[in-house]
Amino acid sequence: MIKLSLNEYDISIGEMGEPLRALVAEGAYTKIAVLVDNNIYRHCLPYFLQNIDFEVVAIEVLAGELNKGLDTCRFVWSEMMRLGLDRRSLLINLGGGVVGDMGGFCAATYLRGIDFVQVPTTLLSQVDASVGGKLAIDFNGVKNSIGIFQNPKAVLVDPAFLKTLPESEIRSGFAEVFKHALIADAGQWRELQQITDLLAVDWAKYLAPSLSIKQRIVEEDPIEKGIRKALNFGHTIGHAVESVSLGITNQSLITNHQSLLHGEAVALGIICESWLSHKILGMPKSELDEIVAFVKRFYPHWPLSETDFPAIFDIMKKDKKNVGGRINFTLLPAIGEARIDQYCEAEMIEEALRFYMAL
Repeated sequence: MIKLSLNEYDISIGEMGEPLRALVAEGAYTKIAVLVDNNIYRHCLPYFLQNIDFEVVAIEVLAGELNKGLDTCRFVWSEMMRLGLDRRSLLINLGGGVVGDMGGFCAATYLRGIDFVQVPTTLLSQVDASVGGKLAIDFNGVKNSIGIFQNPKAVLVDPAFLKTLPESEIRSGFAEVFKHALIADAGQWRELQQITDLLAVDWAKYLAPSLSIKQRIVEEDPIEKGIRKALNFGHTIGHAVESVSLGITNQSLITNHQSLLHGEAVALGIICESWLSHKILGMPKSELDEIVAFVKRFYPHWPLSETDFPAIFDIMKKDKKNVGGRINFTLLPAIGEARIDQYCEAEMIEEALRFYMAL
């Protein structure tokens, strides 16, 4: 068991049963609920139940980003009330980033806040979404636009859950792993270059280094006023393209492209924002080429079109990092270094999108 201690809670990496049983015993909770989506209910809940010795009630929601909104929250709150959860109850969020984000948000707002624990089951949520206390839902076509900061009682990262994932979900989570290295650890980036087959990776080897990078940044800036914005590298363009691919933009022209998983969209955004880093901050061309080649090794090209630009810009203009109507980026002067609060004009962003399209 590896334990990373943050200011208010611990991240445990290893078999989840023992630390969860200890936490529940210490908390003396009146009732315990576990939030799952319909996929997790089938594939992960049985393993979870085998590793606990206390009674839980399950709340099941539909899987997917399209269900990460107020309607689902209303259902979760209703179920929590129907099941009799009080302020001494505990909600365990068992699932990927959507369940963790939304479940934490529901717990933090129910009866002005009850305890919750994050048990992430995807690579994406294990290295990214479960850490840092950011909780949010999507609203009016804008990802994570309604939310709060609230820390869990604990985060339990069990690599055994990764065995249940298809390659697409591993690929999605991997984008956050190498993003962490790109913004803060050039040595770890070199280590990741050795990976050629995502399905053959011993992920336990890479979880702690990746989580440690995010841990350092989050502890320095817990409410995203400064350096924590570095974690948004690849996300300004990535979030917008993801929203367009899912069809949740308010633009009248909705794309018919295949939807992207979060990490797939972030990988696209990393290419575009690395190009911006080269043009604006002078990232060496050799490093831009290195990043592009690495992303292309694992991620298929997505058929972006200039007809998508209006919808993409509509989403980017609503990004929570923007100041005074200007689109805000984190960019890299070099691999392993991040520079926050970089503003780019529309023409330069369009050129970055065209750079991706031409690959």
